[in-house]
Amino acid sequence: MQKNFLIIAGIFLFLEVYIYQAIRTLTDNSWIKTGYWVLSLAVYGIFAYEVTHFQRSDRSTVRAQIMISLFLIFILPKIFVVLFLLIDDIFRTGGYLIGFTQSSENFFPERRKFLSIVGLGMGGILSALFIDGITFGKYRHTVRRVRVKFNNLPKSFKGYKIIQISDVHSGSFSDPSKLQHAIDLINEQKPDLVLFTGDMVNNVADEFKPFIPLFSKIQAKDGKLAVLGNHDYGDYVSWESPAAKKENLDTLISYEKQAGFDMLRNEHRVIERNGEQLYILGVENWGLKPFPQFGKIDDALKNVPESATKILMSHDPTHFDYVVKKHPANIHLTLSGHTHGMQFGLDLKNVKWSPVQYKYPKWADLYESEGKLLYVNRGFGVLGYPGRVGVLPEITLFELS
Repeated sequence: MQKNFLIIAGIFLFLEVYIYQAIRTLTDNSWIKTGYWVLSLAVYGIFAYEVTHFQRSDRSTVRAQIMISLFLIFILPKIFVVLFLLIDDIFRTGGYLIGFTQSSENFFPERRKFLSIVGLGMGGILSALFIDGITFGKYRHTVRRVRVKFNNLPKSFKGYKIIQISDVHSGSFSDPSKLQHAIDLINEQKPDLVLFTGDMVNNVADEFKPFIPLFSKIQAKDGKLAVLGNHDYGDYVSWESPAAKKENLDTLISYEKQAGFDMLRNEHRVIERNGEQLYILGVENWGLKPFPQFGKIDDALKNVPESATKILMSHDPTHFDYVVKKHPANIHLTLSGHTHGMQFGLDLKNVKWSPVQYKYPKWADLYESEGKLLYVNRGFGVLGYPGRVGVLPEITLFELS
């Protein structure tokens, strides 16, 4: 442990010396240079304190949020700047060694100054983006409209409107009132049905308790259905006993019921209009190990006619590729969440990129495979990093046709 600490401390010291050289290149102002060291030492002190006091038994995610935020705002941009300058030094040193570089006396200082300005500027922009993501980004909920065509959709359900939300992670928000605008957005769509695809909390049921009145305000003609996500089971904190863990899950389901959500645990519900039916299936979480694999499609399909129009709620999109699309039942549309779009990336009309795509190839929007559709919601809330940059929190409005 001590050896690892010394290695990490050495890396951070290298970063700081390198960054300080860039600052010295740009200014001789002693106040700026002293202020930089004071701020850096304060940040590292807080970061070290939070890391050394982190425990698995912690119910709150505040400590993790502080660590991740400090890293993204103050440390990651420095790594970016150092890499920017280091690459230039490597090429310059290589040029001197092989005798190709014959610089004038002032060429290197001027180039170094330019690169220092660009590097520090880009690092500052990155820090500003992460700060904006925490302050405003996680509240920039947007409605995405998706039209889905079913070959066997009953006429009574043409134009039927379904709202999907996912990954609320209520424990990541301290003030329920700041999400009122998002609830208003949902209600403005006048949905026929609201589907929640898991992860209402980070770790424990009581995170959602202050949010019950707020989520009770969500209105839908045919009600609100929900499934469980991997975080809802309480697997990421320690418990006194299996009974205590089960009680937490039961309490969460009870809280969601108080907010008007009907929990589907490997079962289905039937929506009826004019004697015609739409079947909504909901399974428990199923993901690649180490995530739990509690989802049982066959149980959810019991007594469901083979020819019925079926929509499946399954939290983790990997369930679609590994099980759902290969299942003989004709489940035309699966709704998932889980990825959050990593809360970071480029999410434009013609350009979509997020680091999460290297783990989850299907990470946002609508996908088709083997004649079946999967929609991956970007998430309503945040986890870990308490913000969003580029990938906004999502409310999905489906119109069936």
